[in-house]
Amino acid sequence: MIESVSRRAFGGSAGTYNVHASELAHTRGVLKTLSATVVFLDDTVHTFRVDKHAKGETLLEEVFQHLELVEKDYFGLQYTENGLAPSLVHQDLIRWLDPNKQVKKQIRNGGNFYFRVKFYVSDPSKLQEEYTRYHFYLQIRKDILAHRLILAPSTACLLASYTVQSELGDYHPDEHKPGYLSGLSLIPGQTEEMEEKIEELHKLHKGQSPADAEYNYLEHAKRCEMYGVSVHGAKDSQDRDIQLGVTANGLVIFHAGARLNLLSWTKIVKISFKRKQFFVQLKREPSETYDTLLGFNMTTYRSCKNLWKSCVEHHTFFRLHSPRRSRKFLPPPLSLGSKFFYSGRTEYQTYQQARRSVSTQRSFIRSRSTQRSIQINTDDTAKASRPLRYDNKVTSLGSREPKRAWDPPHPSDDEGGFLDKPPAPGSVPSGSGGPAPTPSTTLEEEGPAAILPARTTLNFVDDDVEEEVRSPVYEENKPASPHLHLNLEDGLVLIRIAPDEQGRFGFNVKGGADLGMPILVSRVAPNTPAYTSYPKLNEGDQVVLINGCDVSGMHHEQVVSIIRTSRDTHGELVLTVRPNVYEAGGGGEDEEPPYQYVPESSLGPSAVGGQGGALAQSMLLLADGLASGALVAQFERLYRKKPGMSMLHANKQENVIKNRYRDISPYDASRVILHEAPDGDYINANTVAMEIPGSGIVNRYIATQGPLASTVGDFWHMLVEAGSTLVVMVTTLVERGRTKCHKYWPSLGETLELSNGRFSISCAKEEADPSGSFVFREFVLLDSQTGEKRDVTQMQYLAWPDHGVPDDVNRFLAFTRQVRHERSGMVEPAIVHCSAGIGRTGVLILMETAMCLIEANQPVYPLEICRQMRNQRAMMIQTPSQYKFVCSCVHHAFTEELVKPLPELNQLNR
Repeated sequence: MIESVSRRAFGGSAGTYNVHASELAHTRGVLKTLSATVVFLDDTVHTFRVDKHAKGETLLEEVFQHLELVEKDYFGLQYTENGLAPSLVHQDLIRWLDPNKQVKKQIRNGGNFYFRVKFYVSDPSKLQEEYTRYHFYLQIRKDILAHRLILAPSTACLLASYTVQSELGDYHPDEHKPGYLSGLSLIPGQTEEMEEKIEELHKLHKGQSPADAEYNYLEHAKRCEMYGVSVHGAKDSQDRDIQLGVTANGLVIFHAGARLNLLSWTKIVKISFKRKQFFVQLKREPSETYDTLLGFNMTTYRSCKNLWKSCVEHHTFFRLHSPRRSRKFLPPPLSLGSKFFYSGRTEYQTYQQARRSVSTQRSFIRSRSTQRSIQINTDDTAKASRPLRYDNKVTSLGSREPKRAWDPPHPSDDEGGFLDKPPAPGSVPSGSGGPAPTPSTTLEEEGPAAILPARTTLNFVDDDVEEEVRSPVYEENKPASPHLHLNLEDGLVLIRIAPDEQGRFGFNVKGGADLGMPILVSRVAPNTPAYTSYPKLNEGDQVVLINGCDVSGMHHEQVVSIIRTSRDTHGELVLTVRPNVYEAGGGGEDEEPPYQYVPESSLGPSAVGGQGGALAQSMLLLADGLASGALVAQFERLYRKKPGMSMLHANKQENVIKNRYRDISPYDASRVILHEAPDGDYINANTVAMEIPGSGIVNRYIATQGPLASTVGDFWHMLVEAGSTLVVMVTTLVERGRTKCHKYWPSLGETLELSNGRFSISCAKEEADPSGSFVFREFVLLDSQTGEKRDVTQMQYLAWPDHGVPDDVNRFLAFTRQVRHERSGMVEPAIVHCSAGIGRTGVLILMETAMCLIEANQPVYPLEICRQMRNQRAMMIQTPSQYKFVCSCVHHAFTEELVKPLPELNQLNR
């Protein structure tokens, strides 16, 4: 045994290993790591170890790799400042993990991270992976159960039925006995009545795989008002408690659970905050000479900054092609304020990356709904005789798009048969993952697995059968177009479209200088580059520039030629367009591929208890369409402006200043023409005639915008020439600080002298209803030249927010009945106006028309009524929520017998 050895003995050529130093290094390494526990959407938990000084992006990447998630930019990690689980109670304490800051500096008080959807996709068809859609499905289910996403009972039952289909498969009466859902926790406040409704809807989903059911779940969830809304508590200038919601489209304002307004990104100039105050600067309207600055008070500085950051992130993610980079090396002098910027990929980049990536095949286990206490018949003999159900373990098929809900083998329609032509013989399947259809290929599949309903053969503007097929070309970091500033300054939008594998863009145009029309987009086919572009190209959009070239003076063939050749010379098409939609928020709701709804019940006369054939059947279809969401889907596909209708007079230089909104113009064919007005023959108004079959009645209206200060004389001149004695006003003068209509009448006991000196109007009576929702006024119009006096009645509805809907159905129906009573026996048109003369105006006209149809014992098809109105004035009924509201009112009026068929009209129709 060697008792002592000199140090020199270890300095030779022999090897050494320092055990103690290695132990210390290992100990220090352990101490330099940080444990982060993440709770996932399926409630599983996993703990990750990252370096103690690691930034948030490191932990996020670990989580994404753990999930094998490809479309990862929609997601993030939430935590709370007090370490508790995120909830509505602790809304102000919820934070998103910042990828650019150290993890340890963000979660100082311990607690878990929660994997959540951060950016809610506007259309599930944009998600290429089934696995991504599954996580969105889980998130929305959590939102519903946690009361973050409030739904109408009918919608909640419909979504729950898709959950049942995903988890239990097809309905089988032998297995699914009455009450088979009582053990599942599907929706808040679940009752036996709801479970019965869910069971009935479950029967309709036969044949849908879990992926199909979840896709349809997302399709319906996206239409909910609170879908994808990041809510922040605030107070307005009147110290009222409000909620500010950040969405893909802009900033939404809620009060007492009702949506007051949507400030779209296209109408916002700047957002800023200072201490606890949050400011939104809006663009000027053409009729305004001042800037509008909205201010809101937040509870704390931190909550104010969180709202501002959320706006920055949502705007960048959904509206920009690539995020703005921070100026690390060139900071501006005396730079103040937050230097926060969104550093991740945008939705556009995420979508393009997913399209270029190879579809990932993976197996995953779907989580099940919370069990309460359920016993299901497990008779082995019965099971052996039935087809196998879908298992919850599936293999992701990447970008395959699931089939739509209720695809019928024979097309049917929930609006009474307003279908396109039947499919052409020999049509072949076409899905999002396959090649684009050729000029001789229709857009539908055959059989029950169809993705789209029957459509006629489509030829796109860029179809060229003589050219060889080209591959799509896309360059990621193209320099910004010199015309990009138009998006902000002139209300124009820049759209980049790369061709598909067939070398086509997937849209058609019409018009040209040779036709005396602007260049308009006449058709955008689903699942084509034009349809999936960011921002989205819509039917009716006016094309202003193509690849930077002005097309206003070009002939139609020249425009088509430029579009076709751009795939060769540029590799992509750059369009500068003027959106056709008068926005409730920056582009409104995305249109979507259509589908049909087929109710399970028989719709013959026996099915409606002999109540009267066609009318009762139309009400059954109306109820089913409301429950399924099919009505709204069809409304979103209806053209906003009738193809081929010109609006040239509205765009004349002398008439532009007479329009309250630059994108709301009357058709030339049906515009009201003033014959003896001192300021010209133009006014922003259209005549609208609604015929009631079987009654001999034609209800005549003049639909017009709320008068400007400069058009008050034109408004009264129009009333005189039309012989009208009734004005229906469905707006207030000012809403949320913005002028919606000029006060064109005198106050009670006063007289208004028009500028021409011929007419004077005095107010003889003004009274409000007990609820304060209506105001009725009586005017006396005096013609000083003839001495003729005319009594004019004005009926104003006050409780109706712009772009929104009334909060009381019965009150709205009472107002409509009062309008009908007032115009009884009138042959002259009633003048109806809101602010723009399209949204609330259209709702009122549709409702009165539906009441007349019910009294005449005629079927009511709201979509056809809307089509008839839009054939006479563009964009009548402005938003899907307005359309859904008026459909609900029609059904309520019929089922509650507020309006009933009149015996005398029944005799007339026999």
